[in-house]
Amino acid sequence: MSTRASNGYTPLYFLASLGSGGLTVTFFMWLMFWVPHTGRPVPVFEDIAAAFGSFGAAGQAMIVAALAGIAVFAVLHYKALIWNIGAYRRFLRSDRFAAFHASNADSARMAAPLTAAMSVNVGFILGLVFVPGLWGLVEYLFPLAMLTFLAIGVWALKIYGGFLSHRITKGAMDCASNNSFAQMLPAFALAMVAVGLAAPAAMSMTPLTAGLSIVLATAFATAAVLIAVVKMVLGLRAIMEHGVAEEAAPTLMIAIPILTVLGIAWLRMDHGMHALFDTHTAPIETLSGLTKILAAQVLFLGLGIAVLARLGYAGRYLTGQEASAGSYALICPGVALSVMVHFWLNKGLVAAGLVAKFGVAYWALSGVAVAFQVAMIALVLMLNAKHFGRLAEPAAA
Repeated sequence: MSTRASNGYTPLYFLASLGSGGLTVTFFMWLMFWVPHTGRPVPVFEDIAAAFGSFGAAGQAMIVAALAGIAVFAVLHYKALIWNIGAYRRFLRSDRFAAFHASNADSARMAAPLTAAMSVNVGFILGLVFVPGLWGLVEYLFPLAMLTFLAIGVWALKIYGGFLSHRITKGAMDCASNNSFAQMLPAFALAMVAVGLAAPAAMSMTPLTAGLSIVLATAFATAAVLIAVVKMVLGLRAIMEHGVAEEAAPTLMIAIPILTVLGIAWLRMDHGMHALFDTHTAPIETLSGLTKILAAQVLFLGLGIAVLARLGYAGRYLTGQEASAGSYALICPGVALSVMVHFWLNKGLVAAGLVAKFGVAYWALSGVAVAFQVAMIALVLMLNAKHFGRLAEPAAA
């Protein structure tokens, strides 16, 4: 079947799978913060079933919607992932790959390990909400999960190490066409590995497992921060001289998902250090940290929207005739803001006693998170129709 994605494949199409995976996480946030799960850091099947039996009609509708959203977008995530794996393997064997490999765009291959790491997270969410009794096995699953994320991390480092070493030794980086934040994609991939590695720190009750989780997650998070800072400076230098690359303009907001992922990794490691290693962070300190992250994200959002509006990006690449796989990069910031608002509200404002849980202010702020989520659902469906919808066959002569 002829589609825009199949006709002009690029590894950036892994972001189509990543975006659906991120939306799966946004629906899990509903269960995470609106369903009681006393004694556990995350809600599981048994908590959800108990809540469904005790909630009223509105609460039951929320649970049904959350489970349906998780299921639907998990299917879209894995469907796009499987398609991408096949298309990516064909791309690596194609005549186009040599030129791609020699260009700045080769770093886009980091979208593959980035999406693979998200895929593990989606699988874990599916297990938590749909598999009875899974929580009793988690201490056995955590080491396997860490090994999986570590393998993905090694894969990512191998891809990026090859890319970076070639440019350093040969000077093959085209700095003039580095006029975007596209080179921050490797930082996003390593940050996603870090947040996956940090999960056992928040959930395991075995000190060795949690300790290894903290060590490994810290290592990958540090690498992500270093790469992000360096590549942002280099990208901004080229942008200020040559103007932003129009198709890559959505990458101006890539710092938003990087900050969310690193912020969640920090919260997970902080919880593990508190629960198992007697290190305590006051709720107001957590609120301060999350507020700094959210404030930076809002600044990047404002910059990105202003530039995209000046370029007329939406009219050209979203609703117009032009198409770019890079448009899928717009989903990640919206998803990341939705998730961060949930954490800022619940782990920050509510935990510090500034907002009453389930009060008017609580639902107003939760509505902001849901608004971002709904907007990104609409964007995913729009982009999927544009890039994966069947193209009309040319009329016969």
